[in-house]
Amino acid sequence: MSYSAAEVSPSLSDRLTESILGIIRDGGLRPGDAIPSARELAKRFAITTPTVREALRKLEATGAVEFRHGSGTYVGPTINNVVLANPHRPPITRDSVLQLIGARLVIEPAVAAQSAVARRPENLERLEAAVTNALVPPGGPAFALNFHVELAAASGNPLLQEVLASLLKVRVREQQQIRALYDNRERDHEEHQAIVEAVRAQDAVQAERLTREHLDNIRQAVESAPEFS
Repeated sequence: MSYSAAEVSPSLSDRLTESILGIIRDGGLRPGDAIPSARELAKRFAITTPTVREALRKLEATGAVEFRHGSGTYVGPTINNVVLANPHRPPITRDSVLQLIGARLVIEPAVAAQSAVARRPENLERLEAAVTNALVPPGGPAFALNFHVELAAASGNPLLQEVLASLLKVRVREQQQIRALYDNRERDHEEHQAIVEAVRAQDAVQAERLTREHLDNIRQAVESAPEFS
């Protein structure tokens, strides 16, 4: 099946989203920074304000920008992510939760091994701060540091940190379900702490093994959970 140039060329809205992203990146804007208003963007690109708003809504759906009522439009938290959430939010299932755990089992043990080799003192400080998050019950207050993201950060490879953070963002509801099902807070905390100690000792083999066991324990809890029966 063939397509005409018109059929495969990006729409005005798609081109506009790329232009807006270009403004953000060229301006060195970071999450939380304000971006020009829809009216200002419309004037800059010589197009109508509704067309700009359509492009901004597309960016909002992925978290690249966010609207604040009465304040304006700001750079969103996922502006630099390599993987973006599906705004249509498919239903959560046991399989979707297990898929997340399976992906993490492929990525995180190897990342933990690399982190044990590459970690720096500031990484250990952040891991120690993040490890207590395991004690927060599901639905408890939000915390600033995610243990598994900080573990990836200790690898010294920013892309690994970004990939893991993006994965957890994309499947945030599955991750919330995991915390609800693996609800032994003390056990979770102890497993995290053991991983930190392996990283501190620069024991790559131990860090990899403990991370794999931790995720495998989570997988078993999900597989046996009656909520999915």
